[in-house]
Amino acid sequence: MSERDGFEPGVPCWVAGVHPDPSAAAGFYTQLFGWEAENLMPPDHPADYFLCTLRGRRVAALVSQHGAPPPPQPLWGTYVWVDDADESAAKASELGGALVGGPFDSPGGGRMAVLTDPSGAGFGLWQPGENTGAQVVNEPGAWAMSDLRTPDLDGAEAFYGELFGWQTETFEMGEDRVTMWRLPGYVGGEPEQPVSREVVAVSAPLSDGPPRWDVNFWVDDADGAAEKTAELGGTVVVEPFDTPGFRNAVVADPQGAVFSVSQLKLAG
Repeated sequence: MSERDGFEPGVPCWVAGVHPDPSAAAGFYTQLFGWEAENLMPPDHPADYFLCTLRGRRVAALVSQHGAPPPPQPLWGTYVWVDDADESAAKASELGGALVGGPFDSPGGGRMAVLTDPSGAGFGLWQPGENTGAQVVNEPGAWAMSDLRTPDLDGAEAFYGELFGWQTETFEMGEDRVTMWRLPGYVGGEPEQPVSREVVAVSAPLSDGPPRWDVNFWVDDADGAAEKTAELGGTVVVEPFDTPGFRNAVVADPQGAVFSVSQLKLAG
């Protein structure tokens, strides 16, 4: 397991699912991942903000759209830790990104902004307040990694490199070409992971759909998670498959937000 109490500037630190019915989404994910969910908004408030926890520690949020125009469909968003959301949002705009919403103070306990990179992939900035990001990562039931799908890796490398200091390393993994996003000096992940040092995100060529940041959660059993997703009213988008070190599946919750699940396969 990996319990955390903070990240570093330039490191993805938080994920939130944006849904038209966050309460129903909370019902789905609490059953799928064993989370507990608490609505931080008062009963008469028009929006919902469910803080999701595992063993009493933060793992994710499930929210109504607030402070920004609604996305075209339910989705999972990734937020990167910054010292100053206002300054970073302005810098992202100067680099060719577009400000979608904010910066504004989130009911979840931080200051945030929602943007798109020059290719149109959406992401968020998170200036920590009371919420210092996910407190459990890289274990079953928790977020592990986010994955950029882009048609323009060179443009993304220039944009995220200037904004967050990220560097790239591209290599072959099986039949796939994978790019690792690294933040020099950062040590993340867990010792048993195939790749951990300095890696903050991954990227793969865009094969379908719009440019986007996908999110991945670890599970004990990828086949079982895919089956349970379908039982709970969701959809199996890509049936379970193997990659070096993992068994994976791509699924969507009942409202259509897509995410992937991965089961770590230890050698030996």
